[in-house]
Amino acid sequence: MKILLVEDDRKVAGFVEQGLKEEGYVVDVAQDGDEALMLAHVYRYDVILLDVVLPKKNGFQVATELRGDGRSTPILMMTSRDAVEDIVRGLDAGADDYLAKPFRFEELLARIRALVRRGGSERLEVLRYGPATLDRLRHVATVGGKRLDLTPKEFQLLEYFLLHPEEVIRRTTLLEKIWDMNFDPESNVVDVHIGHLRRKLAHAAGEPLLATVHGVGFTLRRTQPAEVAPVH
Repeated sequence: MKILLVEDDRKVAGFVEQGLKEEGYVVDVAQDGDEALMLAHVYRYDVILLDVVLPKKNGFQVATELRGDGRSTPILMMTSRDAVEDIVRGLDAGADDYLAKPFRFEELLARIRALVRRGGSERLEVLRYGPATLDRLRHVATVGGKRLDLTPKEFQLLEYFLLHPEEVIRRTTLLEKIWDMNFDPESNVVDVHIGHLRRKLAHAAGEPLLATVHGVGFTLRRTQPAEVAPVH
């Protein structure tokens, strides 16, 4: 699940970003309204966490422009302004929910999950391929009914493979999507994490699910044909 965090206070942004990444989310951070609009037009996000008081363009303006451009991504406004008129203005601008600072991180996570549930028919809450199932809201992955003990990065990798089953995914793509890194020919970070995930999947499934395509990348594929069945 990918989140855009729009917050100009570096301390707050760092705290929220770190907490979300520890929960297994992929997070991009924008520090002003113009950067937020640019990122929202380039990438597809599951949720936008939007501060109101921002340089260049405030949160109300950002939300209004996104909705005016037809963007339906759920927006959660975060601000120290909790006056009724500000809440009404934010909702009228297109926000789906409003969270006043300071807030408990657990409440932020709950609000995110609620927004994603209401995020529309295009949102896949549960991903499935063969015996593997991943619940993106509860952050639970199972294989054949057995719950997997995955690190945040392993969870993100499995999520990406389940979104692209039977496709060959290049190392460079995984570095960009999961680690936000450019290609480094000396780095084996992808291979190490893939190796751990591969063993956990094979142990639970009783069959290999992640295969290496030598010289190209990796693919999620069963030894026997399997139906791909995303569930909303």
